[in-house]
Amino acid sequence: MEDKHNEQPSSNSRRRFLKYSGTAIGGVIVGGVIGRALSDGFGSTSEVPAPTPTPATELPAAGAFNQAPMFFTQSQLQMTEAAAELIYPKDELGPGAAELGVAFYIDHQMASPWGVNAREYRMGPFVQGEVTQGNYQSIGRHQLFTMGLQSMEEASRQKYDKGFMDLTEEEKTAILTLMEKGEVAVVNGVTGKTFFNMLRTLTMEGVYSDPLYGGNKDMLGWKMRKYPGNQMSYTEIMDKDQFIVMEPRSLRDHFAAH
Repeated sequence: MEDKHNEQPSSNSRRRFLKYSGTAIGGVIVGGVIGRALSDGFGSTSEVPAPTPTPATELPAAGAFNQAPMFFTQSQLQMTEAAAELIYPKDELGPGAAELGVAFYIDHQMASPWGVNAREYRMGPFVQGEVTQGNYQSIGRHQLFTMGLQSMEEASRQKYDKGFMDLTEEEKTAILTLMEKGEVAVVNGVTGKTFFNMLRTLTMEGVYSDPLYGGNKDMLGWKMRKYPGNQMSYTEIMDKDQFIVMEPRSLRDHFAAH
């Protein structure tokens, strides 16, 4: 982003610029000049030497840059990946949850404010809700999920005398079925059904969410559905009668453009 003025704008004018320029997309501030300004403060009048130009480097493909665990241990990540693959398996139509990086999406959600119920009322009493309400639980989502994985492991050892990752695909499916039916306890009266429902929902989110969040690697989930992703505009095809297949774009594509 080039500064088109010789004089440095005031703090207020820069704040207005940030507010209306579109540099904040989806609540994420683009780095570079704006990132340094936020960290160093706009009020400084001292001149900063221009950085030495460096050769441009090619950005990694959208969807591949975010494939790193932030919350799970290695064994938890492997169990999550295996369970998600059973829910959304690879077939002749396209890749499954494992190839799409769904486990990384779930991992990042557990590490996020959503995973720790940061924006929710967390005072008791904690009671069981109606069928249409769901339960109001005393534990956070990240705790429920990790305890669900532990219950899955314990159920595997009790039923097959092996850990979950050592089971055959049929045996893993049987354990997930027990969880889905609520026949495995997790904690505080919470059954495996609550955990399984969360796992299934997060799996589908990971398949079809923007790659920015860790899943849908290389936008393959979107490509299977011919979903265009986050296009900046549809004006070129609005008057078309036939279905137009567009190369999908991630939010990160728009970041890279700046």
